[in-house]
Amino acid sequence: MTSERARSAALAVCLVAVWGCGSAHARPALAAQACANPLGEELVDVRRMDRTIRVELRYATDHNFTGRRLPGYDARLALLHPASAEALARVQARLRGEGLGLKVFDAYRPVRATLAMVEWAERSGKTWVLDQGYVARQSGHNRGNTVDLTLVRLRGGRELDMGTPFDTFSEAAHTANATGAVLENRLRLKRAMEAEGFENYDKEWWHYRLPANDVPLDLPLSCFR
Repeated sequence: MTSERARSAALAVCLVAVWGCGSAHARPALAAQACANPLGEELVDVRRMDRTIRVELRYATDHNFTGRRLPGYDARLALLHPASAEALARVQARLRGEGLGLKVFDAYRPVRATLAMVEWAERSGKTWVLDQGYVARQSGHNRGNTVDLTLVRLRGGRELDMGTPFDTFSEAAHTANATGAVLENRLRLKRAMEAEGFENYDKEWWHYRLPANDVPLDLPLSCFR
C-alpha cells in the first residue's frame, strides 16, 4: 500500500472509530471522507443480483462468537465484488431447480472487523483459534471475494442440516468430516459453489472464495448502500 493510501485508510479508521479527529464543526465533511475509496474498488449487494438469496449477517448483530457487533458492520448488506456476486447469483439459479437456495452469513468484511476478531481471541485467551486457522489475521473476506453461507429450502427458508452451526471452531466443521445426510448436504453445497468457480476452505463447510487479485478494504458496509 502506498503512503497516500495508508493515510486515507488511517483517516477512515479514525473517523468510524471515534467519530472525528478534529472539531465538531468538521464532522460532516470528515464523515463524507470516511467513505472515500482510494482504490476505486466496487462492491455490490448480492440481493441486487438475486432477491431470493437470504441474508443473515451475523457480524452485524451480537449473535456471533465475539458476542457483539463488529466494527464496520453498520448495515446488513452482503457485499461482494461484481464478479463474485454474479457467480453467487448463478449458484442460486443452479440450486433453484432442486428447491434449494443460499443463506449468506458473511461476505465482505472490513479490515477493522478482522482486527477486532483477532483482538477478541488474544484478549479472551483463545489464540488457538488463530493458530489452528479458524480465525484469520488477514482474511479473504476483506477482499470482497469470499462468502460464508449455507443451504436452505426455498419455501420457508429452513436450513439444511450441516452437522454444526456456522462458526464452529472444531474438526466437526471440517467439510469432509461428516457422514450420511450431513455429508451429502455439505457436498451438495460444495458442488454447486465449485461449478461457478468458488473454492472451499476445508476447515469450514460454510467458507468459499472466488480466486481473484482483489485488494483488502476497510470501509464500513454503509458506504456501499
